[in-house]
Amino acid sequence: MGKRDIQEVNAGSMADIAFLLLIFFLVTTTMDTDSGLSRMLPPPVPEDEEPPPPIKERNVFEVLINAQNRLLVEGEPMDLSQLRDAAKEFIENPMDDPTLPEKEEKEIPYFGVVPVSKGVISLQNDRGTQYQMYLSVQNELAAAYNELRDELAQRKFGMKFDELDEDKQEAIRDIYPQKISEAEPKNVGGN
Repeated sequence: MGKRDIQEVNAGSMADIAFLLLIFFLVTTTMDTDSGLSRMLPPPVPEDEEPPPPIKERNVFEVLINAQNRLLVEGEPMDLSQLRDAAKEFIENPMDDPTLPEKEEKEIPYFGVVPVSKGVISLQNDRGTQYQMYLSVQNELAAAYNELRDELAQRKFGMKFDELDEDKQEAIRDIYPQKISEAEPKNVGGN
C-alpha cells in the first residue's frame, strides 16, 4: 500500500469571508464618542434691542475656577464637596436672607402663587482649568437644582421629579428654573 496524498483545503474564499466579517463589524459597531454638556443656548439678541438691565449683586452667585482647579465662591475659597449645598442655599433662600436672591411672586400651575428666586449662578473658569474640574463643578451645580426639584416633587406629589408627568415637571421647573450663566474663559488668576 502506498502513502495517500493529503488533500489541500481551498483557502481562496477565506480572504473574502474575513473581509466580509470585517465590513460587518465596522458597520454594526457603534462608537460612543459624544461627551459634553447639554445646554440650551440663548437665542441671538437682535442688534436694535437694548441690553437687559444689570442684575443686582445679591441675585448673582459667583463661582470662579482658577488654573490650579481651585474654587472661589462668592469671593471665598470653597471645596468642591461644599458647592452643591451652597448653591442650594442660594437658589432656595429659605429664610428670605437679604444677602441672598430676591424673590418674585408667580402664578404656577398646581402650586398657586409662589415666590420664585431671581438668582443666577455665574460660572467662570480660567483657560488653564482642567476639563474634568469644569465638568465636576457643572455637575454639582446641576445636582443642586435636581435635588431641590426632587425634594419639592416629594413634598407636593409624593414622587420623584423624574416620575412626574410633563405638566408637573414643568411647574416645578418654573419654581426652580436652572439659571447658570457661563462667561467666556479667561485668566482668572489666583493660587
